[in-house]
Amino acid sequence: MTSIWELANPQLRNLAVYEPGKPIEETAREFGVDPRTIVKLASNENPLGPAPKAIQAMRAAAEDAHLYPDGGGFYLCKAIAAKLGLALENVILGNGSNEVIEFLGHAFLDLDDDVVTSQYAFIVYKLIATSFGARTIETPSPDFQQDLEAMLDAITPKTRIVFIPNPNNPTGTLISQREIDRFMSRVSENIIVVFDEAYFEFLDHPPNTLQFVRDDRNVVVLRTFSKIHGLAGLRVGYGVARPDLIEVLHKTRQPFNINSIAQAGALAALKDEAHQRETKRVIDEGFAYLQEQFTEMKVWFVPGVANFLMVNVGDGPAVFQKLLARKVIVRPLKGYNLSEWVRISVGTMEQNRKCIAALKQILRKDRQA
Repeated sequence: MTSIWELANPQLRNLAVYEPGKPIEETAREFGVDPRTIVKLASNENPLGPAPKAIQAMRAAAEDAHLYPDGGGFYLCKAIAAKLGLALENVILGNGSNEVIEFLGHAFLDLDDDVVTSQYAFIVYKLIATSFGARTIETPSPDFQQDLEAMLDAITPKTRIVFIPNPNNPTGTLISQREIDRFMSRVSENIIVVFDEAYFEFLDHPPNTLQFVRDDRNVVVLRTFSKIHGLAGLRVGYGVARPDLIEVLHKTRQPFNINSIAQAGALAALKDEAHQRETKRVIDEGFAYLQEQFTEMKVWFVPGVANFLMVNVGDGPAVFQKLLARKVIVRPLKGYNLSEWVRISVGTMEQNRKCIAALKQILRKDRQA
């Protein structure tokens, strides 16, 4: 019998499957514990949960779950555009911002094309590029900082897309407005530049990348409802770009890609600014606490700016397993070739303290061994 791999696209053979943060339910089954006792600080989720207004809107939307959703998400796109000071035609919705990355692959990548991004950038860029048969060029990130000059130097005649996550996941580092402006003044007009801003709302002084959309540059800005809005389970994000670029992306979008309950929840969450402010306050408080604790523990961490910290624990996979046994889930980073590191999301203060207490026990035993 013919192997299915002889029929499948050859670039898929060695393509790694994306591994998300370990779910609470899976951990509870493995250890035979009550899932309510588990602290998950692995996936940069909102520790406060969804906005109350979003929950109310989703419950109401469930009454019409027998009807197909608005295929283009008119009201949600209109609300996003109004909030950003742009037009409806500047916005496209995705099943998470990851799906918009996939739209870009369908629209602009072909066999033997090049994609440029930085070392330790969000791994999904490389996975999607590979699935379309494109090559990913990763530039060095000294001190875990993205080097836009190196990215410019890495561009080839085959380069179609440059991905710039800002802040970056998993390092949490931020590129300044000055660096972005210098990069945009030099990059070719024929290259699609993608600014992935999933953590935009956590920044006190965020760079302005929407200016390049207003200037009709080939720029796509990605944002999501998974983080500060607390709607990760709904899978809804969006891309912002000039209208003709959005028109191209719509050609690749499947009908009804955003369900009606997700649209209702996201629309309500967008308007619930009180929930966003409270989330930001909780994250800022927890972020400062974790940094203070790691400093006292003499544990090396990258001073990021999002809702997580990348922490050097010596043996990431081993510490991950030991924390699991103490009912704390963090994110090992072996898939990023950062085997000494873990990524720890900021939770509630109770969750943060539980994580720190468990980590202190583990590291103390490891140092005594």
